[in-house]
Amino acid sequence: MAFVEKATGNAAVPRHVAIIMDGNGRWARRRFLPRAEGHRRGVETVRRVIEAAVAADIQYLTLFAFSSENWRRPAEEVEALMRLFATALKREAREMKEHGVRLRVAGDLSGFSEEIQKSIAESEAMTSHCDKMVLTICANYGGRWEIVSAVQKILKNHPELAQTPEKITEDMISQNMAIDWAPEVDLMIRTGGEQRISNFILWQAAYAELFVSQVFWPDYRKEDLQLALDWYAQRERRFGMTGEQVRSGN
Repeated sequence: MAFVEKATGNAAVPRHVAIIMDGNGRWARRRFLPRAEGHRRGVETVRRVIEAAVAADIQYLTLFAFSSENWRRPAEEVEALMRLFATALKREAREMKEHGVRLRVAGDLSGFSEEIQKSIAESEAMTSHCDKMVLTICANYGGRWEIVSAVQKILKNHPELAQTPEKITEDMISQNMAIDWAPEVDLMIRTGGEQRISNFILWQAAYAELFVSQVFWPDYRKEDLQLALDWYAQRERRFGMTGEQVRSGN
């Protein structure tokens, strides 16, 4: 599916919320715990946030779980993350199915073990009929990787465009993105206080409203999500127009 047309003005509830789940390691360090414990507690937060997002009538929730750059972290931390990812997929997919949440995983899945790839396929199949909300987990993912992959896919399927690159359009790229099932991001939240987007859904978040929470991800609660939603509801979304144009509807 192509990305939906942008809506201007105020919208009480964002259709698509994306979250950079940051602060697991710092949360653990402050408690003199191993970083892996921070990641484990972070999985519990994912469950809470999914439930809160469904209750708030958010249609698409996208979470940044593991970036393509995270492979550079210490080997023991990466190994712990992989074990946690495999376990959480199997366990949480059943919960998602009961709550009508469809699971999608976006990223270069070839970088994962066969076991994890199998768990991903099974979890996605288990929830494929669910239609209350679409949860996208970005794993071994990077925004630049997604854009490059989309262009490569276009040229592979339409090699003649290499001679006429001016015919490659934004819609064409959107339709070939790894996350081609979701509309553009309305609200992007980053927890943990850092103020950067860290190569996360660069294309889809071009006009996203950015909200930075000081709360570390393991401590993030439904009240924190609601704070971001309340902030978003007050925003005037202009998409390049002036405030007067938006308010007048012209």
